Order: sequence, then C-alpha cells, then structure tokens
Amino acid sequence: MQQDPEVADRVRKVIADAGATQREFARRVVMDPSKLSRSLSGTRRFTAAELARIADTGGVDAGWLLGTQNVVTPPARRERTVAAPEGGRPLQIVRETVRLVAERGFHAVRVADIAEACATSTAAIHYHFPGRDDLLEAAVRWCMDEDTARRAARIADAADAADELRQLIELQIPRTPQQRWQWSVWLDLWAEAARSTAVGRLHADYYRQWRATVADVVRRGVDQGVFRLVDPQSAALRLTALIDGLATQVLASTPGTDGTTPDDMHEALLVYVDATLAAPRDDA
Repeated sequence: MQQDPEVADRVRKVIADAGATQREFARRVVMDPSKLSRSLSGTRRFTAAELARIADTGGVDAGWLLGTQNVVTPPARRERTVAAPEGGRPLQIVRETVRLVAERGFHAVRVADIAEACATSTAAIHYHFPGRDDLLEAAVRWCMDEDTARRAARIADAADAADELRQLIELQIPRTPQQRWQWSVWLDLWAEAARSTAVGRLHADYYRQWRATVADVVRRGVDQGVFRLVDPQSAALRLTALIDGLATQVLASTPGTDGTTPDDMHEALLVYVDATLAAPRDDA
C-alpha cells in the first residue's frame, strides 16, 4: 500500500522550516538518510514511529503530518509547558539509552530505565521507538554519526597525512572517562551485532566507513611521500584491527595492575605505524 504523497510533501516542509539539509535532519530524527530519501521519493513508506519523531523534532502536530487534520498549512509550532530536551525528545531518548548501555550493558537496560532517565513514560518511549530493536538500531546509528563527526573535526587542521593518522589514533585511545564510555558502548553493541541482522548491517557499514577513512589517509600519505608504498586497504584493515584489539585489552585491564594501559596502546600503535607505514628517513 502506497503512502499518501502529501505526507512526503509535509515532511519536506518540516525539513525546510527546520533550516537543515536532508542528511542533517535525518540525523536529528535518528533515521537512516537513505530511508528518508526513499520515503520522500515515494518508494518507501514512513513508519508511524518515524513520523512521530519527525513531528516531535519539527514541532508540528502528528495529525497534520499524517493528513488526518483538515488543514492545508501546518499549525503553529506546538508550545511546550516544559522546555524541550536539547535536540528533541527522540535524541534525548537515544542519548540516555547509549549512556545506560555504557553503564550497564544493553540487555540490562529496561525501557522503564530509559523512561526514568528521560523523565517521561514508557509509552512515550514506545511512541518514538516501538520495539527494542528500533531503539538499539537508533543508538548504533547515533554512535556512528557522533564518531564520524569527531573524526572529521579532529583531522581538519592536520599538517599532512601522517599527522592525520596520528590524530585518528589519539582519538581512539581510551584515556578519558568519555573515551572509555564510548568504547564500552561499542564493545556491547558489537556483541549485539553478532546476534542481530539489522545491527550487524549497521556495524558492517560503520566499519566500511571507518576503514575507508583510514585507507584514504594512507593513500594520501603515500602520494605525499610520508608513507611507504603500501596497499591502503590492507594497511587500513590491519591497523583498525590492531586498534580494536588493543582498546579491548585496555578496557579489560584494572588500573594499577600489569594490564595494558592507554599509554601502552598509544606507544604500540605509533611503533606499528613507524615500522610498517612511515617512509624511511633520509639520514644522509
């Protein structure tokens, strides 16, 4: 059954009124950009939960968005008696889900826990994310988007490809509480990805992007002469695998013991890069 094309027109108006690009709006409503694009083009139906998130983020009535109200123009943006969470309710739900997953593990987090953290009801959680899988997928997508944005900001002012790679490596070292928190989330979601087809696809997509970023840096380094002539794809595969393994060791180590420390991880990665990628120095 096809969706009323006027629904897509209303969503386009919401996006335009939000002053955001289609990709940025997809990020705000925690939706796969390709799904949003297909829904707007009419080749895919919006789900009720997606429309609920779009209405919430756009500050419009869901009834108008669905066309169940007999009005042509959108009503005024809803007035809230309580200040809206930063980024809207859907993003608040996802952020709190990720925080709780980092603290307790995904399977120990109940919808009631998320509702309590968001100061809302379980019905409100299900309104935006009907099932547990929907919420997990949204949490994974949010983590992917945040990680991608941090990487782009970190390497923006790098002097050359070698400096870019050092910056990317530093970003992966679980030194700070937030970096450890991020790795804890990823480790838990990796385990879930092995059991979930939907999350597994997201996980695979994220790693393709991450390895492509590293491969692109290596490729530029070869062209600049700061890296030796290597296959960028193979180099990226080995380096990202080493990062994952070392980070897992760091998180599994108890501070103050003989376990792997963040400094150990950092040194091991720099030594590896110097031994396998860095162009030989001309000491003549």
